[in-house]
Amino acid sequence: MGLRWRLGISVLVFLLCLVYALPSIPGIGTALERILPSSRINLGLDLKGGIHLTLGVDVAKAVSNALALAGQDVRRLAQDEKIVVLRPRVVGGTTLEFVLPRAENETKLQELLARHFPQLEVDAPQRGDAGQLRYVARFTSEEVSRLETMALDQALRTIRNRIDQFGVAEPDIRKQAGNRIQVQLPGISDPRRAVQIIGQTAHLEFHLVRDDVDPGKAVLPSGVVVLPLLETGAGQKQEAQKEGRIAVEKDAMLTGEDVADARPAFDQMNQAYVTLNFNSRGGRIFERVTGENVGRRMAIVLDGKVYSAPVIRERIGGGRASISGNFTTAEAQDLAIVLRAGSLPAPVSVLEERSVGPSLGQESIDSGVRAALVGAALVILFMAVYYGMSGVIADIMLCFTMLIVMAGMGAFGATLTLPGIAGIVLTIGMAVDANVLIYERIREELHHGLTPLAAVKAGFDRATISITDSNLTTIIATVVLYQFGTGPIRGFAVTLSLGIIASMFTAIFVSRSIFEEWARHCGPKGISI
Repeated sequence: MGLRWRLGISVLVFLLCLVYALPSIPGIGTALERILPSSRINLGLDLKGGIHLTLGVDVAKAVSNALALAGQDVRRLAQDEKIVVLRPRVVGGTTLEFVLPRAENETKLQELLARHFPQLEVDAPQRGDAGQLRYVARFTSEEVSRLETMALDQALRTIRNRIDQFGVAEPDIRKQAGNRIQVQLPGISDPRRAVQIIGQTAHLEFHLVRDDVDPGKAVLPSGVVVLPLLETGAGQKQEAQKEGRIAVEKDAMLTGEDVADARPAFDQMNQAYVTLNFNSRGGRIFERVTGENVGRRMAIVLDGKVYSAPVIRERIGGGRASISGNFTTAEAQDLAIVLRAGSLPAPVSVLEERSVGPSLGQESIDSGVRAALVGAALVILFMAVYYGMSGVIADIMLCFTMLIVMAGMGAFGATLTLPGIAGIVLTIGMAVDANVLIYERIREELHHGLTPLAAVKAGFDRATISITDSNLTTIIATVVLYQFGTGPIRGFAVTLSLGIIASMFTAIFVSRSIFEEWARHCGPKGISI
């Protein structure tokens, strides 16, 4: 490539990096935000402040729920084939028990289980006094592992969706060993609300109310359960809610899985509530159920509590419903967020919570910037004194390298952490390392009697191989750190890898163009190195 082309590309890269770096500079980015790119460098939790959470996912509960659903499926599929299966229930969270009252259907039931439920290990049935057969089944170990992994992955996706809708910039959410999830939320001003949104199970169900059953009775009819009914007066706070009792049918007619969208709204009395839009399947079921049960009450159950139980006045089409419960505006907004993002597959508990104040973050920023400036000043001074004018060129390339690092982080919207600042400080030292190798090689060539231009070309050609090899091995290490490290380690890997790439470009490509142009016009005195 010709010298003019290299110089032209260098100037183009400089201007492009300047455009992407300016939005991250306080004052300049705000003043020119209309004409500059919108992406900028985000500050991490340790610099901006926020909260750090370690969440535990109860995957055993997810397995138990899946086992209960399998029991319902066994009874439903058996009913389709004229086989009566009674009382499917989960015992101890790991085993499923059900009864076959007519022993002559044993072969047909076993064929059904083998055909539709290969994930179940079914023990030999035990015969009762009345001739009925009692079955005990459990998931295979492979199925348990699959369900646990799926529950953890689904919890991760759901939490990420909720946080995205909550409006947190650059959250760090990742799985950890022991069925745990790490969440870092920079810039959060209300950590209690964030924890509530993240941890709320938001399991939504619709049940028919059994007004003919007294919820205070000790013995309830089969297929009926009693749930708490929230009673809130206008203006009551959440913690002041009273709970009544209401009897509902045990089997839900519709669940939150059929909800396509949820939004907060206000009625004529300016009271907040949540509107629901069902997907096509949920809309059909809701229309059929409301048409078949006009005059009855429908309980809207969220996390095992009945928020409202309105009377069905007519068939409701269009796939729309609402949840009212004397919510505050913030409560309606938060409930809509968790319903829209999906319910958690298993309960989530907060195992660890740490808050980082913005004042501590500002102290970290000041210390990091101070360290970077002192390190850069010492490097610049040494290069200028030891290598003369060539050292000044190396100092200019160092500034160019830092500009490329800032532009790269800003263009990708990367997060700057305290270890990331350490990576920048390390980059300052590594950036001139390539120049030192090249300059020493040029000195050797000049001592051998080569002309300045020939010495520059030979020095760059022979030093480039060593520079490339050493930097590539370092980049491989940073890739490993980014792939397997936690948030702070990844921040260090990002800045260091960007710094290495930038320093190779400035030392090998830009610096060579400047030196060759200088060597062509240096005259008899030669280059200052």
